[in-house]
Amino acid sequence: MGLIQIDSVNVLVRSQELPLFARLGPHPRTLISQATAAGELFEYWVHEASHVPTEAHHLHRWRMTREHKWERFWDLAKRRPGFIEEVLQRIEIDGPIASGDLGERVGKKGQWWDWDDGKVALEHLFWTGEVTATRRPADFARLYDLSARVLPAEVLARPTPDENDARKQLLLLAARHHGVATFTDLTDYHRQKNAPCKPLLDELVEDGALQQVQVEGWDKPAYLHPEAKLPRRIDACAFLSPFDPVCWNRDRTERLFGFHYRIEIYTPAPKRVYGYYVLPILWGDSLVGRLDLKADRANRTLLVQGAYAEPGVPTDELAPDVVRELRAMAGWLDLDGVSLGARGDLASTLRRVAGHYAAV
Repeated sequence: MGLIQIDSVNVLVRSQELPLFARLGPHPRTLISQATAAGELFEYWVHEASHVPTEAHHLHRWRMTREHKWERFWDLAKRRPGFIEEVLQRIEIDGPIASGDLGERVGKKGQWWDWDDGKVALEHLFWTGEVTATRRPADFARLYDLSARVLPAEVLARPTPDENDARKQLLLLAARHHGVATFTDLTDYHRQKNAPCKPLLDELVEDGALQQVQVEGWDKPAYLHPEAKLPRRIDACAFLSPFDPVCWNRDRTERLFGFHYRIEIYTPAPKRVYGYYVLPILWGDSLVGRLDLKADRANRTLLVQGAYAEPGVPTDELAPDVVRELRAMAGWLDLDGVSLGARGDLASTLRRVAGHYAAV
């Protein structure tokens, strides 16, 4: 993984914590905040809002120097000239602030992207890299501070490559993380545009930095990183966040695993097929099912509100691994136990297996 996508939905746990649990199992839930405090990670708009290694900071500076197309920024600059500079000066003098500290909102907050002038100013400064952000533990709000006060000096002193060189390095990183990928897989990883990257990809192939290959069943050429290890086998059972790099690209997930997956958080409840917060189940080298999970913190219970297996999956073999992983997750979240609901074709097998374990 080259980055961790951030999402604020907390029905189970903040989504950025789940990729670590999938790979490490139970671990200190302070790892991300500690890595940020140690200058190993920084937050930026990469694959949406993401935690990114600071060693790659210089590869994203070309974005910071580009003028964004936010109408709200240009409207603010026109209505309140000098306001953004005033906000930056306040941070310089007073230290890190959250958007609420600016006291700009009038009336009740509306939709998620209903930003007041203070938030627009802070997000502009965040985009340009003049400030960076950490997260306030209590409410997950961004705390904005000068990048020079947060990021290591050696990171900021690293030379800035030109845009084409940075884009090529990001394509190579995406190839390393993917192993094998189509062109659009590579650009999607760091949310790059296809048009400026196509000639750069051709250069990488011509230079031998990437190998063009054909994957059986894919209708587009693929690209292999020369250091990709083949063959590999994964022997694991893990639950993947909707924003895990394994499944955030829905088209790629379907090509690789034959697994059709859509996030239903924003789907009206009567129209949901699987549930509100559904995690794909990785078992061995396949995505074999999905779980609708919720942390009932008041009752200290991990709720399995739905459990589904893909056609042909041997559920009697799968269920013990899923039950063990559910119990490990409950302990990691400091919950006392797991409650298995009845919805889904995998549910009855999970209940039977869990009951057997309890009786032993």
